[in-house]
Amino acid sequence: MKRSTDRLPSPIMTKTNFPYDTESIPSPCFVLDEKLLFRNLEKLHDIQQKAGIKILCAFKGYAMWSTFPLLKKYLNGATASSLHEAMLCHEEFGEKAHLCAPVYFESEIEKITDISSHITFNSLGQFERFGSVALNKGLKVALRINPEYAEIETDLYNPCVPGSRLGITINQLPDKLPEGVTGLHFHSLCEQNSDTLARTLDVIEEKFAKQLKQISWINMGGGHHFTRTDYDVELFVDRINKLKSNFDLDVIAEPGEAIGLQTGYLLSTVQDITIANGISNAMLDVSFSAHMPDCLEMPYRPSVFGEVEKASKTHGYRLGGHTCLAGDFMGDFHFDEQLKVGDKIIFDDMIHYTMVKTNTFNGVQLPSIGIIKQSGEFELVKSFGYEDYKSRLS
Repeated sequence: MKRSTDRLPSPIMTKTNFPYDTESIPSPCFVLDEKLLFRNLEKLHDIQQKAGIKILCAFKGYAMWSTFPLLKKYLNGATASSLHEAMLCHEEFGEKAHLCAPVYFESEIEKITDISSHITFNSLGQFERFGSVALNKGLKVALRINPEYAEIETDLYNPCVPGSRLGITINQLPDKLPEGVTGLHFHSLCEQNSDTLARTLDVIEEKFAKQLKQISWINMGGGHHFTRTDYDVELFVDRINKLKSNFDLDVIAEPGEAIGLQTGYLLSTVQDITIANGISNAMLDVSFSAHMPDCLEMPYRPSVFGEVEKASKTHGYRLGGHTCLAGDFMGDFHFDEQLKVGDKIIFDDMIHYTMVKTNTFNGVQLPSIGIIKQSGEFELVKSFGYEDYKSRLS
């Protein structure tokens, strides 16, 4: 899930200059800052230790597998929402996956359960259809519950909207859980602090008390903004201890965003300046539609290095993507100097979710992927070309 409109304080960057030399970085390019990833992983490890929980990496939010060897040193595994994510976990993370998907398929169930250790079923119907396959292979089995409570204003990202297809409501769940079910799973947070989790757990403990007494583990899903600077770790630890005290459960959380939050950038270059009806458009070699779709889906306004607050002497621009979609732009961004062809436009906080959602609409080339190592040196990890576009079509 990305992103809440109240996620962080100001959309305007307080720092005006990108901290690294851009000459060695191709454009466009997703750039992970390794030292910032270390910072997040150390905080996540600390939370695990203090709260006595397991934290997994959710590939739907962060799947930069070149960094998996580092993640394995700090986290307790990964969660997958599809066969391909489970395969990536098995091949590159080197462990069996925790599964949670809205549906599983007859054609994939054997393979996906072979490479997984835990599985969550979204409905009783899915459990009845595939539960025996998982249980016969020794997987730990959970049911996804819908607490019918969430503090998410944007319905697109709210799994608890009325009529949601995600999770089992209390009126659908039997008092006695089906044989073989040893866990429950909920996911109803989106970029939120521990106070939201505390209120959510209050609802769950009240509604699902009978079922919680029958299980040994609970997965709290993602949406925990663990690595935000203002995240209340003390409240989180206290509330988890209360949950454990009330029901004697092993606790799992599976953030994706908290791993990649504020760890990197999307570097682009101005290709043209157009003016229409007094509006200046800086045309870029990246696309909001193809490379930053959350900006248009939410919508939310990304931060850009070098932008300033609007004033009488600043220069305002819409930043335009290079697809033919009329709405492939964001505005308004202001700079102290006029933009010109060749200038770098660097979007901040573009590693989590953004990278996994890119597409090749209009045949546009995907941004390269690179890492700024702790030494400050840039390392190109992956570049893309025509074959990456062509291979998706036939």
